[in-house]
Amino acid sequence: MAQRLNYDVKPTPTEPTAREELDTLLETLHQSGILRFANDLAGSQQQLLKVLVDGMSKEGSLNAVQNLSILGMALSRIEPAQFYKTVFAFQSAFAAVGRYTPDAKHDEAPGVTGAYKMLHDDELWAALMPIIEGLKTFASGLDKEAEKPITAFSGKKTEQ
Repeated sequence: MAQRLNYDVKPTPTEPTAREELDTLLETLHQSGILRFANDLAGSQQQLLKVLVDGMSKEGSLNAVQNLSILGMALSRIEPAQFYKTVFAFQSAFAAVGRYTPDAKHDEAPGVTGAYKMLHDDELWAALMPIIEGLKTFASGLDKEAEKPITAFSGKKTEQ
C-alpha cells in the first residue's frame, strides 16, 4: 500500500513583499523627481558646500544665525507652562482687542472725573500692575551693557 504524502498548501499572498514595496518606492521616487534631485545633490557636493559657505560668510547671514541662536537660548530658559500661559494670554488679548467695539458708555474720552474714577478702579490696577512691572524690567534690561550672548547665557567669559 502506498504511503500518504504530507503536503502543506501555502496561503496565497495578499500583501506585497518587501522587495515589491522597495521597487514601488524606488519607482515613485523616480517619477516624482526626488531620486534625480538626490542624485544631483550627491553629485554636486563640492559646489553646494561652496555656495553654503559663501552665503554663510556674509555679515547678514552671520547675524541671522546668531540672532536665531540667541532666540533659542532665551526660549530654553522659559518654563513651558509659563510660555504656554503667556502665549495664550497674548492670543486672548489680541482677540479681545479685535472684538472690542465702544458702547454708548465708552464712546468718548472719560474727562477729569472719569479719569479720577479710573484711579480708584481696583480691577484696572490689578490688570495694569503686571504690565508696569514688565515694562520696568524691560527698561532695566535695555540699560545693561550688551555682552557676547554665550557669556550672558553660560556665565563664562569669552576671549575678544
